[in-house]
Amino acid sequence: MISSREEVTRMILASKVRKGLQWREAAEVVGLSKEFVTAGCLGQMTFDKAQAEALGQLFELPDEAIAWLQIVPYKGSLPSAVPSDPLIYRWYEIVSVYGTTIKELIHEEFGDGIMSAIDFSMDIQRQADPKGDRVNVVLSGKFLPYKSY
Repeated sequence: MISSREEVTRMILASKVRKGLQWREAAEVVGLSKEFVTAGCLGQMTFDKAQAEALGQLFELPDEAIAWLQIVPYKGSLPSAVPSDPLIYRWYEIVSVYGTTIKELIHEEFGDGIMSAIDFSMDIQRQADPKGDRVNVVLSGKFLPYKSY
């Protein structure tokens, strides 16, 4: 009996390693971006029935795990307020250092509001560079203005 979405994530990761799969392969099976499918497989997004079944077949998941993939998860899965994983910590550092700059420039350009993390897309690519390859991350979220009432 599966009692949490975290158990399903562990099952997916074990199958991914055992089968030597990459996230882009899972994305191709589902027909969504590698970024969204990875987030979903790591327990942060919901899949519809057909998508969950396709992932279930790819990762050899039982029916119960496929059902869990269709349940809205509790989002925000970092184990601590300040992440200890070096890569995730660097993102925390980026927001700590540049967060006020990002906020200021968004407000200056768009007004008082936020960038949606719901109406959102992300693209992560390798960018060749003679001084060492770079990580190119594009985040695109709909601007949602605050309303007066």
